[in-house]
Amino acid sequence: MNYSTQLKLNQKFNESGTRAAKSNSFELAVVGTYQVFFQVSVTEAGQLLLTLNGADIPYTAVGRATGTSQIIGAALVQTSSAGSVLTVRNPAGAPAALTVTPLAGGVLPVSAHLLITQIR
Repeated sequence: MNYSTQLKLNQKFNESGTRAAKSNSFELAVVGTYQVFFQVSVTEAGQLLLTLNGADIPYTAVGRATGTSQIIGAALVQTSSAGSVLTVRNPAGAPAALTVTPLAGGVLPVSAHLLITQIR
């Protein structure tokens, strides 16, 4: 996952008001406030953040300084137009690419999670 690369999600779930626009983005069909939670295991120290319509949302940036834990983020995101597109990505200018860890801490594959809930 190079800098400015969006986190690719292999499974798409269509829920009321949200749909997978591509394998690495979600379209928020209704104007509103959304609670967004994401979690991913990566090998390196690094950061992830949310973007809306291609623009970074700086207050959503989260990360870790060591390679021994997941990167977990939660934020409220307000949309101002129907069909806004949400992504999770490594921030532009990040010093290193991130590797999504397939077998974090054991022999079973681990998953990344993205939960989008419209709350208003």
